[in-house]
Amino acid sequence: MVWVPGGIFWMGSEEFYAEERPIHQVGVDGFWMDEHPVTVAEFRRFVKATGHVTTAERSPDVEAYSDVEPDLLVPGSLVFRPTSRPVPLNDFRRWWRWTPDADWRHPEGPGSTVNGKERHPVTHVSYADAVCYARWAGKDLPSEAEWEFAARGGLDRARFAWGDEELIRGRRMANTWQGAFPWQNLLEDGYFGTSPLGAFPPNPYGLLDITGNVWEWTSDQYTGDHTTSGKNLAPVHACCVPHNPRVSGKTLESARESLRVIKGGSHLCAPSYCLRYRPAARQAQSEDSSTSHLGFRCVIRPA
Repeated sequence: MVWVPGGIFWMGSEEFYAEERPIHQVGVDGFWMDEHPVTVAEFRRFVKATGHVTTAERSPDVEAYSDVEPDLLVPGSLVFRPTSRPVPLNDFRRWWRWTPDADWRHPEGPGSTVNGKERHPVTHVSYADAVCYARWAGKDLPSEAEWEFAARGGLDRARFAWGDEELIRGRRMANTWQGAFPWQNLLEDGYFGTSPLGAFPPNPYGLLDITGNVWEWTSDQYTGDHTTSGKNLAPVHACCVPHNPRVSGKTLESARESLRVIKGGSHLCAPSYCLRYRPAARQAQSEDSSTSHLGFRCVIRPA
């Protein structure tokens, strides 16, 4: 783990998306944070030790989803599938697929495997899965403010976790999407999906993949402007956060209550559509959703 010193910083951004506003000062105490997202190997040890069965591996409660189509009432998760050509960007179902039997062991669905990807971030984990892991490890999930403070690495108000310029001496600093989303990935950073630890430089605090690669769960419930408990939710760009299709059967109020903040962007973030591999970026994610680009890391707060 990496020690993150406490301090006061400017949280949010006025430059990009509405849900990042308003920029405001926040103070956090010092804490320890995982150097990198929880990996496949680490999550495998947790499952072996506890027998934990993830949300994606369990059949849902039929009574809780009485108005949902039967083909969704099976174990599974959301998997990204690139399109073969340019498509309108107003319907995430063109590139996200609800995939039966997709889970952390089978990130692309049946027949896929994580063998050889032990040092990649684990994916297809719900909020509850992340909390269970953290408790087993004697840790917690970070708050949104803790996560953003750590991601900034002391570079207060900088656009990115490494400064204001996207490239450093021509080098890509995070695993993101280059090209026209969702069909053309130019692979300028060398990766189509997730990347292993150490593929990109750490931020000034020594944190790896704090932006890009995979989105990360935080402990905070989502509100529209991240300073109040207001009822209005900011628009969600589903390139990044497609919700479990089963949540459509919930009431609006219960859906609001089940939204958590995720941070950091992922390998699917394209500047032309979703420039969210930045410390200030934030999105709402339903707690029971799991996807092929969503993971987590943990913190320990001194007693």
